[in-house]
Amino acid sequence: MAARRTAAAGSGGDTESSPLDLFVPLDELMPWSVRPLRTGRAWVSGPDPEALRARWERLAAADAVEQERLFVPTRSRTPRTSVAALPGQSTGTARFARTPGPCPDPVRILHGPYDEQWLLPDHRLIDAARPELWRVADGQQLFAVEHSAAPEDGGPALSVTALLPDGHSPAGRPGRIRPLHRRPGGTEPNLAPGLLELLRGRLGGGTEAEAFTPEAVLAWVLATARPSAAGPRVPLPADAEVWSSGVALGRELLRLQSRGARGGERPRLPGGRRPYVRAALPARPSELSYDAGDEALVVGDGRISPVPAAAWEFTVGGVRVLELWFGRRAAAAAGRGPDGAAPDGLDAVGARGWPREWTSELLELITVLALLDGTAGPRKELRAALEAGPLIGPAELRAAGVLPVPPSARRPASVLGHQEEGPEGQFALL
Repeated sequence: MAARRTAAAGSGGDTESSPLDLFVPLDELMPWSVRPLRTGRAWVSGPDPEALRARWERLAAADAVEQERLFVPTRSRTPRTSVAALPGQSTGTARFARTPGPCPDPVRILHGPYDEQWLLPDHRLIDAARPELWRVADGQQLFAVEHSAAPEDGGPALSVTALLPDGHSPAGRPGRIRPLHRRPGGTEPNLAPGLLELLRGRLGGGTEAEAFTPEAVLAWVLATARPSAAGPRVPLPADAEVWSSGVALGRELLRLQSRGARGGERPRLPGGRRPYVRAALPARPSELSYDAGDEALVVGDGRISPVPAAAWEFTVGGVRVLELWFGRRAAAAAGRGPDGAAPDGLDAVGARGWPREWTSELLELITVLALLDGTAGPRKELRAALEAGPLIGPAELRAAGVLPVPPSARRPASVLGHQEEGPEGQFALL
């Protein structure tokens, strides 16, 4: 029989019997969320921006019959579909079959956890681009991406990125995307109204003001969220020291996952532990393995070391991150589709082997995974502190009026005075 968990007398923490009852759903703390992008066709994104440009040029130059085949039409998009432009992008809004226009510059996105790829930012090519995300994606924005991982998978419940995420999940269960800010310019935090004030009032005595910003709450969520079948759940401490240590840990996790974006330092292992290319990687590697004895990642005939075993074993959704990352690029280098299928259509266009940039990205990914594993000790200590101390649970949030959140907090904010080009060059005021 499980022991009953109680809060210290006079602490003000909730006293429900089950620890999970004291955790708050992330959906209540960050109420506005957006479904993952749905491209509808694999060829509009990939690890090589030059391949995307080559695909565009071939599609634009094709005759009507061939263009229809290469496009891979769906119910949402065909070469004759007319749609509004993506916010912040200057691509055309006329029907692609009539006026393709110049190729837009591919934009950097996060394709699933820890995989930075590229996307052609043209709304005519993407079934569900989620314009509301593009509207708030700027130099101040951060996105929390749920992994929809089962508790038994042992992986993180979510990740954070400064890039526009597509929400892809390696486990096949796409998670929600939660922007930190509801408006451009880093304004109006996507937090339950009154949450920051409650935390500041309960935990703010002697604590620096920086510990109660929207970014601090996101850092705490990143450090403590637990996966569940209903989505990530977050414990909120009733102890100021626990809050401060969790925020500090979360900020380090954020720095690592965002690769030093927003003014942070890029991830870097200490001297002697940094991975290097010991044997050149082949032009089109097809196999990846790990030599535990030499701590080496074997990429075809190439070798990279030292690679900590923890980096090799790092999983999300039960899938090894390094194997998934490599598989996508090995397929692209050989002109195959993302699923390894035989060349057909635009997926085979632009394959140029294994460019040098991918090797640099692989070295950085190994570094990120190794450093993330290095936070296991602090994360374990934080978890023990949360299990030992009182928590601010849903009952206290309801009593304070923080919950339930108003329906308006779950909808995108309007962007008054913002003009965007609609279908066929018409303009809409949002």
